[in-house]
Amino acid sequence: MTHRLPLLLALLLGVLLTGCHSVKTLLPPNLRPSTETGNTRDEAMQHLLQATPCCSSFADFSYQHMLPWQPQKFTLGNGGMVANLNGTHSYFLAFRLPVDAKLPYRVALKSELNGRWLHSSYLFAPTIVLLDGGFQPIRSKDIDLCEHMGWGEETTGAFGSLNIDSDKARYLLVYSSAAQQSGQTYWEQSPAAFSTKATLNMNSAGSFSVPHGPDGTLWVGMMNTTYAKAIDNAICKKAPEGNGVLSTLRTALPTPWSHHAGDSSGSDNAGDRARSP
Repeated sequence: MTHRLPLLLALLLGVLLTGCHSVKTLLPPNLRPSTETGNTRDEAMQHLLQATPCCSSFADFSYQHMLPWQPQKFTLGNGGMVANLNGTHSYFLAFRLPVDAKLPYRVALKSELNGRWLHSSYLFAPTIVLLDGGFQPIRSKDIDLCEHMGWGEETTGAFGSLNIDSDKARYLLVYSSAAQQSGQTYWEQSPAAFSTKATLNMNSAGSFSVPHGPDGTLWVGMMNTTYAKAIDNAICKKAPEGNGVLSTLRTALPTPWSHHAGDSSGSDNAGDRARSP
């Protein structure tokens, strides 16, 4: 029996180790320790800066593709064509605009979080340039992105839009300006809904900002009902702080004693009027 004890202990230890390994493999990916090394945004920026630009003026781009009739998914990143506009490298998309579309109409955009872990994720923030038939800019705008968390992937992300009301607009160019690449988007969704505080290395509640980056997934196309509803309900900035729900209710709703006080005051005034000669 004494000789069997070490063997039994070894077998028991093996079972425990196997069990721990099984438990680890059963953990969902967002609860496992991060295996990322380095800063993915910095690496993506280096790839962008090292790329040789194909285009530096608006006439250099190919506008053979029509703007999608509803938002369509595009992946911008390493291996894609790069433009150099105003001294800034950027991945881009170029479209022809429908000439028979009724004015005004809206272009919808949605940027998806780029990265597996929220603490190292970033967004591709678009800049849109509208061009006339001679490739001259009519309007340029950095698109403000607003967060919306829907029930599915289609309605989840950072949404934005642009109104087109000029009958001279013929082409649309999407890229990311220097200001956009260095900016941030307000994000109210609690990271605790996705992972643990230890994994994210950030606050598990409240709000934070997602930095912009050089690449990512972008949806672009004519506005549809789904995107319009998401944009109307999206969160663009932190709501102003109030004095609390109870304080707001006391101010907004009349209380029973306020009516009695008013009635009593009214009765007293009526009595005074009755007693006056």
